[in-house]
Amino acid sequence: MKKLRTIIVAGLLVWVPLGATIFVLRLLIDLFGNLDSWMSNILGLPIKGLGILLALLLLLGTGLIAANYFGKRIVDFWESLLDRIPLVRNVYSAVKRFLEVVLSDSSQSFSRVLLIEYPRKGLYSLSFQTSQNLGEIQEKTGENLVCVFVPTTPNPTSGLILMVPE
Repeated sequence: MKKLRTIIVAGLLVWVPLGATIFVLRLLIDLFGNLDSWMSNILGLPIKGLGILLALLLLLGTGLIAANYFGKRIVDFWESLLDRIPLVRNVYSAVKRFLEVVLSDSSQSFSRVLLIEYPRKGLYSLSFQTSQNLGEIQEKTGENLVCVFVPTTPNPTSGLILMVPE
């Protein structure tokens, strides 16, 4: 029964973020899609793709607002509201984390695959290097360290962040 639950959760981790993204994009395109015929009637010219253009402009505008200090405060406020609703909190945070990993600059996340000696001497684990410059931590330890992500089972999207000697 526990294995079945794990399999279902793994399936949800694939489909929920994808479905949420498709839903939002479809909603935006449908919302602005009717403007094609409305603008065609006003101007007397057929304008195709106006809905998609306006949806992209809305996403661009939202991104610009969210990227500045004031916009981040608004986003933080809405996220704190969503965080108070039990099921919404779980779905939203999972979708957000998934999209952050997928849409992040690939040069910054998981730059190399490594085999590290973990969890004890003689045992090795597959890991992904996430960063190399650990600044203050390297100064205090006096070692060259790299930060790695070690995926765990049964859900490879969860795991451990470790700092190991280079």
